[in-house]
Amino acid sequence: MYKVNKILVPLDGSENSLRALDAAIFLAKRCNAKIVCLYSIVIIPITEAQMAAPIQFQIEEEKYARNVLEKAKNLAKQNSIEFSQVINFGNAGYNIVKYVKSKANKVDLVVIGSRGRGAIKEIFLGSTSNYVLHKSPVPVTVVK
Repeated sequence: MYKVNKILVPLDGSENSLRALDAAIFLAKRCNAKIVCLYSIVIIPITEAQMAAPIQFQIEEEKYARNVLEKAKNLAKQNSIEFSQVINFGNAGYNIVKYVKSKANKVDLVVIGSRGRGAIKEIFLGSTSNYVLHKSPVPVTVVK
């Protein structure tokens, strides 16, 4: 029998990612599962002449990430769900799949929003959720 012990919820602060968190909490309560929220901060390639703006962007994005994760932690706590968080840097889709594939993380399910904050929109799914859906070795639930 398939048992869900750990649910990974990639967050970016978008409405869809927060709906995915709500869905994950709903599932975690029923499965007695833990939730791990992962926030990937995009790294902008820079030249020395451009250094100040990207560093400021990264600082602001990290503050935003910590704020989003704090709200997620409080919501999980209100629902008596065990919670942990990860912040990493780079391509979100790649980072999510890499995290899931790591045997040490023991992820059983990914619950992801259909579209995030990214500017590029695909026809049915956002590029990150589409990538994760096709590359994840564990089941993926996409929340609209």
